[in-house]
Amino acid sequence: MALLDRLRALLSRKKPGHLVGARRPSAVSRPADAPREDALRARLIEDPNDIEAFKALAELVRRRAAGVGPADPLTAEQLPPDLRRASDLAVWALAEEIAGNPRAWYALVELGRLSLENDHEGAMRRLAGACERENTGRALAESIKMLREAGQPGEALGLGVGHWAPKDNIVEAGRQVVLAAIEAGRPMEARRHLQELSTSRDQAGAAAAITELEPLVAEAEVGHGV
Repeated sequence: MALLDRLRALLSRKKPGHLVGARRPSAVSRPADAPREDALRARLIEDPNDIEAFKALAELVRRRAAGVGPADPLTAEQLPPDLRRASDLAVWALAEEIAGNPRAWYALVELGRLSLENDHEGAMRRLAGACERENTGRALAESIKMLREAGQPGEALGLGVGHWAPKDNIVEAGRQVVLAAIEAGRPMEARRHLQELSTSRDQAGAAAAITELEPLVAEAEVGHGV
């Protein structure tokens, strides 16, 4: 009976909670950059979409996975394929962990970037999920920018058309939509979206963006004989 009582006590013991993004307990000795990691994780617990903190933490775990010291200037792009894959997997694990927070959208953008080449459909699904988690247009702007930088302006434009709310979203989201349309070779759509940008609640920001984008749209129209 004593053994049964002990088992019952163990099963009824409350397990400590775990905050998404916090370091998990481990018996492994802590690396030298652990204090910096802890500080970055603390920032991400407070704000899971702290882009600066996420990028810094991603670089830290990337270097650690590749066996590169924090003072070494070696970047991920210079790593041999096997170490590059290891570092990407480390960042993937980090992004998946942070994305467990229902408020986190930037981690989904990062997961989309990492999966874009090998799982395009899954990547677009993750980007759409990021846009659904955030209603100001920040997630949309980051997602479109990422797709443009990956050489996929058509996909970026499609995502923008599906999620952009010109009146309510930040101006940068509309700016990214117009740039995607230009780069996708669709000047008529770029012109239409530029006009929609003028309906933004941020009239000053919209005016500045329109001034910047107008000559680019006009140039694209001339180039396509519009």
